[in-house]
Amino acid sequence: MSTTEPKRRGRRPNGTDTKDALLTAAREVFAEQGYEAATVRAIAGSAGVDPAMVKHWFGGKEGLFTAAVQIPINPAEILKQVLAGPREQIGERIMRRFVSTWDTVGGGQFAALMRSVASNEQAVTMLREFVQNVLFNRLVKVLDVDNPELRVALCGSQLVGLGMARYVVRIEPLASADADTVAATIGPNLQRYLTGDLGTTNFT
Repeated sequence: MSTTEPKRRGRRPNGTDTKDALLTAAREVFAEQGYEAATVRAIAGSAGVDPAMVKHWFGGKEGLFTAAVQIPINPAEILKQVLAGPREQIGERIMRRFVSTWDTVGGGQFAALMRSVASNEQAVTMLREFVQNVLFNRLVKVLDVDNPELRVALCGSQLVGLGMARYVVRIEPLASADADTVAATIGPNLQRYLTGDLGTTNFT
C-alpha cells in the first residue's frame, strides 16, 4: 500500500497574485493583531510568499498597511508634514492634507470605505487601527500631551465625522468647500483636541 505525502505549501511566484495575497493576508493579520504587533514575516508567511516581497510591492510594513486599509495617505509622510511648522497650526495642516488627499481621488474611495465599515467588522478594525494607532497615537506621543487616549479618540471622531459629512452624506456647503476653508474652520477644533484644554474629563 502506497502513501502520498501531503503537499507542502510553497511560495507563490513574484507576480501580481503575490501582491493580492499579501493584501488579503495583511487585512487578516492586522485586524487580528493590530498594527504594532503584526510583523512582516507573519503576514508574508500567511500569504505564502517571501517577506522581501512586502518591500518590493509596498516599501515596507507601513505601505502595506496603508494599501490594505485602502486609505491614500502615507502616515509617515503626513506626520512629517504636519509637524514641520508651528505647533499651534497642526490641526489646520492635518485637515488641509486630509481633505486635499481625498478630494484628489474624488471622495469616492472614502465613501466606499465607509460602506465597507457599515457591513464588515474587519474593515471597522482596520479603520480604527489606522486612525488611532497608526496616525494619532504617534502624533500625540510626539506632542507629549496629557490625556493622550482621549485626545486620540476625539481626533479620530473629528476626522471620520468630517469624512462622512463631506463625502458620504454630502452636507452642503461643507461638501463643496475648498480644502483651505475646511482647514481654517475645522482645524482649530482638531487643534484643541490635540493640544488644548479639554476641561473636566471624566473618561476612563
